[in-house]
Amino acid sequence: MKHQIYGKELPNIPYESRPSGCTAPIWRYSKNPIIEMNPFENASRVFNSSVIPYQNAFIGVFRADTKNGIPFLFLGRSKDGLKFEFEKEPIMFHDKDGKEIKLEYAYDPRLLELEGEYYVIFCTSNHGPTLGIGKTKDFKYFELLDQPFLPYNRNGVLFPRKVNGEYLMLSRPSDDGHTKFGDIFMSSSKDLEYWGKHRHVLERGYEWWCGTKVGAGPVPIETDLGWLLFFHGANLTCSGLVYSIGAAILDRDNPSKVLHRCSNFLLAPEKPYETCGYVPNVLFPVSCLADAKTGRIAIYAGGADTVTEILFTDIDTVIDYILKYER
Repeated sequence: MKHQIYGKELPNIPYESRPSGCTAPIWRYSKNPIIEMNPFENASRVFNSSVIPYQNAFIGVFRADTKNGIPFLFLGRSKDGLKFEFEKEPIMFHDKDGKEIKLEYAYDPRLLELEGEYYVIFCTSNHGPTLGIGKTKDFKYFELLDQPFLPYNRNGVLFPRKVNGEYLMLSRPSDDGHTKFGDIFMSSSKDLEYWGKHRHVLERGYEWWCGTKVGAGPVPIETDLGWLLFFHGANLTCSGLVYSIGAAILDRDNPSKVLHRCSNFLLAPEKPYETCGYVPNVLFPVSCLADAKTGRIAIYAGGADTVTEILFTDIDTVIDYILKYER
């Protein structure tokens, strides 16, 4: 490998080699989608969800749109990262005193391990869409921290370690609709409750594929070149928004600084399960797995707000592409 991932080895990472003739820097699993419609009772669609390694297998927090149309978060477990079994009841969060908190809705979770605990950042409501932060030690009991930001905000993504002694989170301030001011910002915290030092990171592009808005995707991957950030970019067309996958590399010591940004999208909606569905033409990356030994990367993405798919790449392929088509 020319480039290095700073992290843990993951020998059981789900992976398929790049198909013959494929020129894209990211490629799809041959058996996508891995989660179809109506995967368990009262869940019509599961998409935009997060998976991490756990106890030599995999666990995930999944967005499931229930059959009354309201999304909530559900746990799912898998031996291979491809086939999942789901708990039938949504995750119940508690306040610091142990009282159950009834959420109005919850969707688009990002999940990670941080300092021995597991955190899930998701979109919920506080008189408008905003971010929630939950934590757990055992995936049985979940505590909800105080809401970090005012509405309106989406796409909250924590970094997997402190930088310069502070926790960092990416987010996209928005409005209660499909905002036209869709840029990524970074905020800092000493304690995961009080957030400040808000810094602009990534603007929507002059490139058409991300000209309407951008939003952070999976937890950034630390590499020798910097933090590898996959993000989604949306373009407003005459038939609606089209969501594609982009990538950039952020400075390791100051991640609000963009070192390299790919002008091209890495992958766009092409397959029927991405172009046709509840919301057509959506390819939405939310989480990824990475193996430091081999450089392999597996990305979990939502297709057309309807199904869950998995994509693959490796550290050299994706970085080479970013540098080749850099702005």
